[in-house]
Amino acid sequence: MGELGINNFPRHVLVNVPSPYSRMIPGVSAVPGSRPNPRTATTPTAAPAHQKMQAALLNRLLLPHPIADPWQLYKQVAADLLVLYVVAEAQARLLPGWSLHGHSLPLFVVLITLFAFSEGVYRNPSDPFSAATAAGLARSVLFATALTVVADGDAIGIRSIPATLLSGLGSLLLYRRFRLAWARQRQNSESRRVLLVGAGRAGRSIATTLRNDPLHHAVVCGFVDDEHPLSPDVLGRVEDLDWLARGEFIDEVILALPGEPDRTRAAAEIALRNRLDIRAVPDLPPGPWTDPAISLIGDVPVVTLHREPVPSAALFLKRLLDLGGAIAALILAAPVMAMVALLIRLESPGPVVYSAERTGAKGRRFRCHKFRSMVTNADHLKDDLRIQNQRAGPIFKIVDDPRITRVGRWIRRYSLDELPQLWNVLCGDMSLVGPRPHPVDEVNHYELHHYRRLDVKPGITGLWQITARHSPSFDLNMHLDLTYIENWSLRLDVRILLNTIRVLFSPEGA
Repeated sequence: MGELGINNFPRHVLVNVPSPYSRMIPGVSAVPGSRPNPRTATTPTAAPAHQKMQAALLNRLLLPHPIADPWQLYKQVAADLLVLYVVAEAQARLLPGWSLHGHSLPLFVVLITLFAFSEGVYRNPSDPFSAATAAGLARSVLFATALTVVADGDAIGIRSIPATLLSGLGSLLLYRRFRLAWARQRQNSESRRVLLVGAGRAGRSIATTLRNDPLHHAVVCGFVDDEHPLSPDVLGRVEDLDWLARGEFIDEVILALPGEPDRTRAAAEIALRNRLDIRAVPDLPPGPWTDPAISLIGDVPVVTLHREPVPSAALFLKRLLDLGGAIAALILAAPVMAMVALLIRLESPGPVVYSAERTGAKGRRFRCHKFRSMVTNADHLKDDLRIQNQRAGPIFKIVDDPRITRVGRWIRRYSLDELPQLWNVLCGDMSLVGPRPHPVDEVNHYELHHYRRLDVKPGITGLWQITARHSPSFDLNMHLDLTYIENWSLRLDVRILLNTIRVLFSPEGA
């Protein structure tokens, strides 16, 4: 939106932050503080063997089922507690003779979740309705009801016991059915992109299972294999994994090469270098493997070798900040938006809001909305004006663009043309803070290392907009975007938003 001088922005945000991707930008030296080399880093003194064994035993007793993403577990438990309490409270108020007493409800719902955890219901939080879930929930509700009845003694009527069992189990099963239906609806928009290394029997079986099960939220992009011929499914060889990971926006690699340790190790090293989640098919004899460290995709056992840390709680808070900020901004800016729409309509014929396809996170395309600031045939005139482009790299920008209308020049000066993008924020296509969304034709001219900026949602404002907006250097733009991505935090988002609000009243050209 507005611009704040690059020398005035807090220096540690621009310089003294780790940005390992700086080395990918030509002419820009790596910023100090990048990730140390694991081969040269100093390792701490190893703890005695008996202490490690005691710690491992304690962890296994306290948490018998490894949790890959604790935030998913927290959300599942919180949802179950909320559903159970709302249903039990409603039953107590509407049918007091057929329910537990109000003071027993907190104990009842907590006991159910504790028993459910011991029954393994939460072993895989991303799968809310596995085959064993109904039986585990039934036992959990039964045990919790029995203990609550014993604790209350004769105060609970006999008819409330079956009613409580039915309502408790029914509410949990209905919620999971609803979550399953919701998962099917959002499978295409929020799926993880998976690449399989190995197009043999194991890889094909995993791909079939992932494609047929919406609860995995996975899109199988294809295979990498050195033996099978290239095809629409087999995208390349192991040595191609570097550029495939970036060009296909891969989130996870599954190594399905049992019995081939050399190629498996080579693929794992490439995937680790690209910060991808890694799972592998172990070289095991056939059998029913029930160890919690081994999971099954269909009938193929897999083990997790590496999982990139995801700040799920912070991302959830970022989404809340986006929703709250967008709603508040739309309410406050409604009179200004109405005035801008009227001025556009009075000046020239055509739509008030210009919607164009943009490239968002993971290369997904969406319709980005802006107030129309150009003539209606601006897109057709763009190719004729490319020779006058004043921006280095694939981005198109000229100062005195003849396509801009008089009203358009004024609303761009104060960044009012971007207000409709608050609707994109509400829809989840954009965030308040992030790299700007580029047109599809400009993204098509990206080099491979530029695709890193598409790992996150685009934003209305960002680090580049408030520090170096008028710079013609695409490399500087990319450097600032990657610096933001590598050092993202809620605190940084808030600081950028506050600086954006402060400079909104400074008339800066867009």
